[in-house]
Amino acid sequence: MRILTCNVRVSSAKDGENGWEFRRALCAEVILRQQADLICFQEMHSDQFNYLADLLPEFAPFGMSDHPLGDHPLNAIFHRKDSFTVLENAGYWLSETPHISGTKSWDSKCIRFANWIRLKDVSTGRDFRIVNTHLDHVSQPARENQARLLVEDASAYPADYPQFLTGDMNCDATNSAFAIFKEGGWQDTYSAVHGVENPGTTYHAFKGSECSWPVGKMDFIFCRGSVRVVASKIVDDSREGRYPSDHYFISADVDL
Repeated sequence: MRILTCNVRVSSAKDGENGWEFRRALCAEVILRQQADLICFQEMHSDQFNYLADLLPEFAPFGMSDHPLGDHPLNAIFHRKDSFTVLENAGYWLSETPHISGTKSWDSKCIRFANWIRLKDVSTGRDFRIVNTHLDHVSQPARENQARLLVEDASAYPADYPQFLTGDMNCDATNSAFAIFKEGGWQDTYSAVHGVENPGTTYHAFKGSECSWPVGKMDFIFCRGSVRVVASKIVDDSREGRYPSDHYFISADVDL
């Protein structure tokens, strides 16, 4: 099956000619071209959720808001209806009080949280879990503690149970938060295939290869348990110098 993770950049951002209304068709085109079975989004606002859900009727979407009374499913997960059966879905906050909606800790600039779904593959009967998140972009202590919380959560499951963790981690393989994921049992699918932990930045500010952002690959699809990684790709598609988002998307082909 193919997993795709996409930071689509919030529609409320003042991006001028790169605003959502000008790139949403290209964003949908790039996503559809990947023919993924599971699509994980970050920075998804409700208008983006509704637009892409309408264009992906074969997918069932799930996403919680980051705070009480919110309506933006920022870390939404879409899965193919005919391929998977939902066993459980939920979410938690990356804070010292993970069960309390809207909470943040460790000087985190933003409220950060994770959505997750446990699914059964209809064709094989195997079940697995996929977690989608977005770590803080300012506080290093927050990134480290948020990574620890994600590791602790995954460790509640048997060591051989297939799990995936997707998201914008706002750090690359040189960061201690990445080391926490690695030491906690998570494996980066891209480096598993290509043998390179830091192939270059995936945030590009709508500039593509012309961007000189100092942080390397910050968008990840991690795996753990009984998973075989077949392929992985940085999706750098563009059209006439325009990009679907300010991040490249990431795909991974995996077997359970």
